[in-house]
Amino acid sequence: MSTKKTLYTKEGYEALEKEYEHLVNVEREEVKRDLSVARSYGDLSENSEYDEARTRQAKIEARIKELEELKNNAEIVDESKIDTSIVGVGSTVKLYFRDDDEEIEYSIVGSNEADPAEHRISDQSPIGKALVEAKAKIGSVVTVDAPGGQFEVEVRDVFRTRNDHDHHTI
Repeated sequence: MSTKKTLYTKEGYEALEKEYEHLVNVEREEVKRDLSVARSYGDLSENSEYDEARTRQAKIEARIKELEELKNNAEIVDESKIDTSIVGVGSTVKLYFRDDDEEIEYSIVGSNEADPAEHRISDQSPIGKALVEAKAKIGSVVTVDAPGGQFEVEVRDVFRTRNDHDHHTI
């Protein structure tokens, strides 16, 4: 059974690591203490503190297992090798939406890092996928197949997302 690798930027993978370390080293230990204290109250059958601690423990352990799987299947994009002339994971793109006469900037990230409210879209989202598959570059006009129908975007700029490496100013 082969599991598909999930792409991460360096920052995205570091956030995954940080959450994992916090759960294992802090939250897991806290819940152990909570269980110990709750056990000291006696009768576990009517002990709400014990029940709450067990529920929290189950959630923590499930998330730890999920994070371990995500880490095992992670592939970190080497941002130093990003071709800033084309759109890919780890790049930021300034798009002009012709139908709306609007310009929006998006960072293209791996699917587990996406946060549309922060303008971080996945390489598997309709826009991200269309741009990556087209190997879009400045001046490209790409047709996006979205659930609401097709639309066109024009690529106005492409650059590495990490602000300390590139020229771009907003």
